[in-house]
Amino acid sequence: MNRSDFISSMRPITLAVMLAVGVGSSSTVLAEEMAGPSEASSAETAGDEGIESTGTLDEVSDEAVESASQVMSPNGLPRGNFHLSEDSDVIGQHYTVTVKGEKETLIDIARRHNIGYEEIRMANPDVSLWVPGKGTEVVIPAQYLLPPGPREGVVVNLSELRLYYYPADKPGIVETYPVSVGREEFATPRGKTKTTIKVKDPAWSPPASMRREAAERGDPPPAIVPPGPENPLGRHAILLDISGYLIHGTNRPDGVGMRVSRGCIRMYPEDIESLYERLPSGTQVNLIDAPFKAGWSEDGELYGQSFPQLEENQGNFEPIINALDTLAQATEDANVDVDYARVRRMVEHPDGSIVALANHGEAHQESPPEAEDEEGLYSDLEVSALVIEQ
Repeated sequence: MNRSDFISSMRPITLAVMLAVGVGSSSTVLAEEMAGPSEASSAETAGDEGIESTGTLDEVSDEAVESASQVMSPNGLPRGNFHLSEDSDVIGQHYTVTVKGEKETLIDIARRHNIGYEEIRMANPDVSLWVPGKGTEVVIPAQYLLPPGPREGVVVNLSELRLYYYPADKPGIVETYPVSVGREEFATPRGKTKTTIKVKDPAWSPPASMRREAAERGDPPPAIVPPGPENPLGRHAILLDISGYLIHGTNRPDGVGMRVSRGCIRMYPEDIESLYERLPSGTQVNLIDAPFKAGWSEDGELYGQSFPQLEENQGNFEPIINALDTLAQATEDANVDVDYARVRRMVEHPDGSIVALANHGEAHQESPPEAEDEEGLYSDLEVSALVIEQ
């Protein structure tokens, strides 16, 4: 009998004893919290995620896991840490590394350098994900524009698939880590909340909707999954003040940086462990969706950063209008000639790259047109491109 069959065969009373003796009351609280009171709420809970196959994504080398926990930022600070400047919205830097072994994958390299799946894929579109090849140069897209809004607490930018943390006891530091968020039908909600309970080695109770789906496939899950390698929450969980949602680890870290959860925020095990130890309960968490960011470097250069639009926003959300609004706010008190043709290209082909947006050429760029409709806006942007090229 394998472990899954063993767990499934256990009676509820046996599981309750296991939780009380081997896990502790905090894990019981988490399991109850995640179970949810009804089918409707269960379908939206974080506990509704986790029993999805990622196929070969599970194959992450032991070397990658070990080195990921040891790696430091290029600036000499701990992993994911960067110095903050009041005069700059830019942190980090892009750099390249060379594939050292035949068995090394982009997934290995991404985790080692605090990068998520989509980030490494977009930065290296011509490199094989699974067999990049020894000696291949790989771009590490470790430069970021800080998300809009106050620099406090935790900020999760859903489109960017990245979390930012401004520790109150380290005012000159910001931390940032790749995350996974809810896929389209289980989108992670937006808004402000806060952290509540922290649980180490949590038990997991698959909610009703997941149990029903699994039963239809002929593979019913156990009522409760105790701590261990089969637990999709990993070893650390931080509950949010939104019923059923939490920030947690994972037993499939290679999927971090993708939209694969049922609403929760997943982190690499080494990242959630670090955050778990230092993040106070009651910390504000701001869940935002900023597919286009704009900001200034310390030397006064205007930059933009564009990410793929969330699927659920397509059709009722105009990315170019959002980009123009974001730029208007960033340049409100500045005299800068924005290259709007470049902005359009960024929006149409978002890849997370940080791009300089000021037009330093001799040709004068017209002010952005009023966006009465999408077709008229794009026509005017094409005219702007012609002005630059002449």
